[in-house]
Amino acid sequence: MEEQALVIALVGVLGIGAQWLAWRTGWPAIVLMLAAGFLAGPVAALVFGSPLFNPEQTFGDLLEPMVAIGVALILFEGGLSLDYRELRHAGDGVWRLVIFGVPIGWALGSAAGWAAGLVWPVAILFGGILVVTGPTVVMPLLRQSSVQTRPAAILKWEAIVNDPIGALCAVIAFEYFRMISERPGATLFEVVPPMIFAAIIAGLLGYAAAKAIAWAFPRGAIPEYLKVPVLLTTVVAVFVLSNKIEHEAGLVAVTVMGIALANMHVSSLRSIHPFKQNIAVLLVSGIFILLSSSLSIDDLAYIDPRVNPGFILFLLGLLFVVRPATILLSLAFSSVPWNERLFLAWIAPRGIVLVAICGLFALRLTELGYADGNILIGLSFAVVVTTIIAHGFTIDLVARWLKVKGDTRPGLLIVGSTPWSIALAEHMVVLKTPVMIVDPSWQRLGAARKAGLPFYHGEILNEATEHNLDLAPYQVLVAATDNEAYNTLVCNEFAHEIGRDSVYQLGASTAEDDKHAIPPSLRGRALFEAGFGMSDVIERSQQGWIFRKTTLSDEFDFEDAQAKLPEAAHMLLLLRENGRMRFFTHAVKPEPRAGDTIITFSPPKAKSPEEVAARKAERTTGKVQPT
Repeated sequence: MEEQALVIALVGVLGIGAQWLAWRTGWPAIVLMLAAGFLAGPVAALVFGSPLFNPEQTFGDLLEPMVAIGVALILFEGGLSLDYRELRHAGDGVWRLVIFGVPIGWALGSAAGWAAGLVWPVAILFGGILVVTGPTVVMPLLRQSSVQTRPAAILKWEAIVNDPIGALCAVIAFEYFRMISERPGATLFEVVPPMIFAAIIAGLLGYAAAKAIAWAFPRGAIPEYLKVPVLLTTVVAVFVLSNKIEHEAGLVAVTVMGIALANMHVSSLRSIHPFKQNIAVLLVSGIFILLSSSLSIDDLAYIDPRVNPGFILFLLGLLFVVRPATILLSLAFSSVPWNERLFLAWIAPRGIVLVAICGLFALRLTELGYADGNILIGLSFAVVVTTIIAHGFTIDLVARWLKVKGDTRPGLLIVGSTPWSIALAEHMVVLKTPVMIVDPSWQRLGAARKAGLPFYHGEILNEATEHNLDLAPYQVLVAATDNEAYNTLVCNEFAHEIGRDSVYQLGASTAEDDKHAIPPSLRGRALFEAGFGMSDVIERSQQGWIFRKTTLSDEFDFEDAQAKLPEAAHMLLLLRENGRMRFFTHAVKPEPRAGDTIITFSPPKAKSPEEVAARKAERTTGKVQPT
């Protein structure tokens, strides 16, 4: 018991630690998690004689169902992020990659496995598994890299939809080889139709479960505090029940359940989105650490080029032949532009599902007498590491080269079209910061349209906005309407997506114990150290106050900039050379440095040269100069 608790704690520390390090460095999180697992497992065994922990020994027979349920929850969470409205951007490409891409990829992947030295039955089964890419690796790559809407949507849909299909391909291959081992005269027709029928039944079961949740949640049949437990329990139950119908059919069921539930637009599901994202992060971290640390040196022997030179050819074929041929053949004569096809032909990282399914079938193939089944685990990890490194570290370069990269500089999303927000947006556009002004009033947007600023006419809180407006380029939100409660609502809604420290609003923050005011825990961070509200900025705008920008250098530092500004000027934000924005608030004062641009809101009359010189002298001597 104590050993299991210690292993769980270590897995959590390694997994979340790798995720945090990825956030700090910008490296692909999956690479760091795999590295952490390898260090704790095979590397520690090689150096110290034993691994830091052995998941198979610690958890025994529970390890396989733990991983299987974790993968099911990850696929369900991925399905919840898919909306049919995205298919208007990527529908043609997605359907082609499912209908044509799966059989083409299966055939080419099987040929590559055979070229690597696998016997045909194992190569065919492994080729079916190679159809998957996986949301656990594709989604982090898309978050870290700004890719245009259509190729990003195609990659996301392919990753989630093809995962259960790849698992079913492996099941079909396994069941066929199991059947011919028992009855040598068996045909493929005896295996495929029952499998397809089982997948359809599993999909219908997942859809029925989604329909039941969509009916029960809005009608108050489930209390709020039980909604998350009921949802997770239902997912696990659907997964297990579907697997009773046919092995791995549960993956189809939970994927269909997630996609169906996402497109039923159940309003009460919005409150559990942050929780499901947290669950997904924990599961991804834990499963990767558990699986990579369970490897042994013997498992990795097959992928040693000195032992098996064909292994390198296999990886090269997978990267430069199998994936490109699959994409280019599937998307031939489609509406997807050539630069996007070439981008999709390169990006195909594999993740948890590949490793988990290989681990499952390795044992079953061994039971059927195929010795090559034992090497699937090590081979699957080699594919995961190679594709993640190759695609994770080159996605930005390839996207830029093929001109499918979106805005790279962090953008500013301004909610509320007012003279003050329009003046701010104009200054940020001059500084090459992507800006978007959002307002539901066409009349209020008139000034933004006249100024030639990017705008969106719609309600920012409407769910349709997520599908009509790409929010990915905007890393900072400023709520600047004349309604403080509405500003608070907007900031609280987007805090989970953008980050609590990246949503700002006009108006001073109040103390937690002030029962007459909106609590700070709900508000965005207050703009300006003085906490100006909308009435304050309107009054000062009418008095002629303007935004000023000042660029700092080694010779002209922050104190020099302050000396030049009017006494009443207020610092709003500083803009780093890389486009990152740091706002001055009552709680946070960013540290300016050379190369930063300071944006201030100040009276129209600047200090005279004499006043600036007097202020500098005062700063130098520490004495107040006579005026």
